[in-house]
Amino acid sequence: MRIAVIDYGMGNLRSVSKALERVAPQAEVEVTADPQRVASADRVVFPGQGAMRDCMRELEQRGLRPAVLKAAAEKPFLGICIGLQMLFEHSEEGDTPGLGVLPGVVRRFPPERMVDTQGARLKVPHMGWNEVHQAESHALWDGIADGSRFYFVHSYYAEAAEPALVAAFSVYGFPFTCAVARANIFAVQFHPEKSQSAGLRLLENFTTWNP
Repeated sequence: MRIAVIDYGMGNLRSVSKALERVAPQAEVEVTADPQRVASADRVVFPGQGAMRDCMRELEQRGLRPAVLKAAAEKPFLGICIGLQMLFEHSEEGDTPGLGVLPGVVRRFPPERMVDTQGARLKVPHMGWNEVHQAESHALWDGIADGSRFYFVHSYYAEAAEPALVAAFSVYGFPFTCAVARANIFAVQFHPEKSQSAGLRLLENFTTWNP
């Protein structure tokens, strides 16, 4: 089995690839910017960090957009952080069109809603550990307790147009979608590669998932 981690110059790819190697030592984990290598992989991971506009520009300039779209249509596909946001139709960050794989938009955390239950102001970006509440059963949640904590770093969140897409939510000022799922696609706003045992279990589940 070969797992392609897509390299478009935007993300901590080493930590993702090392985490995958740890949970699936039998697999070949390849960080690649070659569209043909992405197309021939058995599973694809689409990570990313940074600004949405920069990520989309790099994806286009490196000729990876068709490979990402084909992978998202055909094989087990895991999006991480910006890799979740880019799957949607549009982002408020830089007024940027996304890939349009999933219906919905990406919005910035609104300042007027950034208060906790005691009325204290919440900082943006949302950074640190937070509980993830599973909205539906899914193979990638296997062995992960509902309410497990994962590590987040983001200022924007996805607003799915179809409620059935929501696989999990977290609460930061208000409930927001932090994982989506449809057919062969699973994508998360948090960083499983930085989320210790729960994150490693999710990655391990991905390596054996047969949607």
